[in-house]
Amino acid sequence: MRNSLILGTLTAAGLAAGAASAATMDDVMARGNLSCGTNTGLVGFAAPDANGNWDGFDVGLCRAVAAAVIGDPMAVEFVPTTGKTRFTALASGEIDLLVRNTTWTFSRDVDLKFTFLGVNYYDGQGFMVPKELGVGSAKDLDGATVCIQTGTTTELNLADFFRVNNISYEPVPIETNAEAQQQYLAGACDVYTTDASGLAATRASFESPDNHVILPEIISKEPLGPLVRHGDDVWADIVRWTLNALISAEELGVSSANVSELAAEAGNNPEINRLLGTEGNLGEMLGLDSDWAVRAISAVGNYGELFERHIGENTPIGLARGLNAQWTDGGLLYSPPFR
Repeated sequence: MRNSLILGTLTAAGLAAGAASAATMDDVMARGNLSCGTNTGLVGFAAPDANGNWDGFDVGLCRAVAAAVIGDPMAVEFVPTTGKTRFTALASGEIDLLVRNTTWTFSRDVDLKFTFLGVNYYDGQGFMVPKELGVGSAKDLDGATVCIQTGTTTELNLADFFRVNNISYEPVPIETNAEAQQQYLAGACDVYTTDASGLAATRASFESPDNHVILPEIISKEPLGPLVRHGDDVWADIVRWTLNALISAEELGVSSANVSELAAEAGNNPEINRLLGTEGNLGEMLGLDSDWAVRAISAVGNYGELFERHIGENTPIGLARGLNAQWTDGGLLYSPPFR
């Protein structure tokens, strides 16, 4: 009897979870668009142009998911969120997906009950100062005023760093990157601290970027990636494997330029065939058709294309691949196999 009760309880829980997991996918399909939470504006990662059209590295992942699921990479409603509002927006169902330089941490994963779906950018917290201050190290910042976004991991990292190094600072709380930029340039703070990629993006938007220095210290691990609500297992799989498709495509030499040709008929590489749906039934396992990954790659390119177009060394942001290089090139970028 006891076993029956346990099994009954597990079955009921499983049915409830199953219903929840299908909800977001059904909502997105019914609406015909994806609601994607993103930054309020961070050049290279997520920012609207003069006409209100969003573009950037994180924006590209949102568009890839829309292409895979709906068939239209432009069928995305971008919802700007701050460090404070992003988690409420996701938990409440206002957005379907959050792709906004958000660090994967234990408490966010477990206590806030979100599911992180991989890492689309390996980062770390850094410091930017005006060159005229003559500061060469973050350890020389004793007594500095520091602009810092509230509701972020950078607050605790900052406190830890200054405590460990027995130096003091005065925080200047800000909510958005635009506010941080304004305050920093106005001299309201000596230092701006956030993810190093965010500092590079912010500096690139300055009228005289060479007048500002990003200090050498990286004081934390900031694995940034997309996330959804707990219990959204079907939806989580779709987003996770769309990101993995972009990563694997780069490793396998599949790009926006050749994906249509490679998808036209099965070749001699089984993993490419499975990724592009010319072999096997991986799309069906996701509840999608066989061309889901083809659409995603066609829309935004593979991971490398997305990186180089928006934030790479030939852009004003000027980021090297570093840890975000493929594992075959000494980086951390690595997708589980498509099989």
